[in-house]
Amino acid sequence: MPALPTWADEDTPVFVISVAAQIAGMHAQTLRSYDRIGLVSPGRASGGGRRYSVRDIAVLREVQRLSQEDGVNLAGIKRIIELEREVGALTDRLAEVTEELARWRTAAEQAPSRGDRLPARRTQSVVVWQPGPRHRHE
Repeated sequence: MPALPTWADEDTPVFVISVAAQIAGMHAQTLRSYDRIGLVSPGRASGGGRRYSVRDIAVLREVQRLSQEDGVNLAGIKRIIELEREVGALTDRLAEVTEELARWRTAAEQAPSRGDRLPARRTQSVVVWQPGPRHRHE
């Protein structure tokens, strides 16, 4: 794989379609087809040409592997990719919630103990609501 520019990361679309096709071991027309059906969504240059990231090329290789080695059809591959993205998003969200829970636990541990707080007023009152007379607006 060609070296990335210093300003680029694995999500930066930098490879033109011919280079991406060569790296992925596919024909450029196959990449165009995969773009049309939504298996991969490359970035676009200002002139409209497709630009592929390292992550896009990894997806293309996975599409090829699933198709050729495992015999999965393109609709199945698309669903697999969608589910993998969903799992990734859920994993990220779980990490956020776990961090938030840890912050709450730390705050609770640092809070004064219950004996230091004023007692809460506890009642067992029951309030019954009854509708008042209806006023008709005519």
